[in-house]
Amino acid sequence: MNLTKKCLAIALSALFSLSLLVGCTGESGTSGVSASETEYKVGLIQLMEHPSLDEIRVAIEDELAAKAEAEGFTYTYDYQNAQGDTATIANICQKFVADDVDVIIAIATQAAQGAATAVEGTDIPVIFSAVTDPVAAGLVENTEAPEGNITGTSDAIPVSKIFDLAAELTPDVESFGLIYNTSEINSVSVIEQTKEYLDSKGISYVENAVTATGEVQTAAQNLLNKCDAVFAPIDNTVASAMPILAEEAINAKKPVYVAADSMVADGGLATVGVNYTNLGTQTGDMVVKVLTGTSVSDIPVEVLKDNAVVVNEETAQAIGVDVSQYVQ
Repeated sequence: MNLTKKCLAIALSALFSLSLLVGCTGESGTSGVSASETEYKVGLIQLMEHPSLDEIRVAIEDELAAKAEAEGFTYTYDYQNAQGDTATIANICQKFVADDVDVIIAIATQAAQGAATAVEGTDIPVIFSAVTDPVAAGLVENTEAPEGNITGTSDAIPVSKIFDLAAELTPDVESFGLIYNTSEINSVSVIEQTKEYLDSKGISYVENAVTATGEVQTAAQNLLNKCDAVFAPIDNTVASAMPILAEEAINAKKPVYVAADSMVADGGLATVGVNYTNLGTQTGDMVVKVLTGTSVSDIPVEVLKDNAVVVNEETAQAIGVDVSQYVQ
């Protein structure tokens, strides 16, 4: 071997050794995640688009981003909207399981039920949000100490407080129309509480069930012809068509009491409800706890205790109701 070839061989050998050393450092050339960091997979399914659920999702996203930066972990995030379709819910949740996500976040009862079914036989935790009655929905048996791998936040509403507010704002109301989707367990649970309350007060009511947003207008017209006021629980079907319900009620000069602040923003007269940004923040905090090692069974289902009166001034003016005491 001549001198030139010998020098070239030495140089190539040194370069190869250096490449081996670099390959053992534990640095990632694609993800940008250092050896000291952990990267999680997060799947989020939302039942459908409407203001309350969107508000929750944004708050969850903000909380995850803030806590990830503060606690030094990274995550990939897969957000999917089921558009209210049961088959789509199942497909999305099955995909999350196939992708082996570290946690599934499910916004609204039907989405949570789909996620719970999909994770059966796995150790993937499910954190739900905006599930009004998680026991009735079959998600948990004990809200204080959830068994298995499912917990979350509830937007359970104070039914009595809403009707006490109605009696204060519109004391002449003697009958209510109840509008809801009977396939939404969360709505059925609230309506049962509502009927018990109205029965105890001797207040009459009429029910009209809907199965799709396209049925809300006809149902509203029917109820408004029979009753002095309308009540709508946190029903995703009705909430999606809330502007239509509100318009019909305003035309009839009758109030609509609702169970979510976003439904007031869309034309309902008033509610005593939860703050959905706070609900989403709590949900995001629970997700972080699970990702960073807390057992699901150590995280009770959380219900927001801080309720506030929310009124729509424009609607009130349009139907002649004084809400000035609740306007800041």
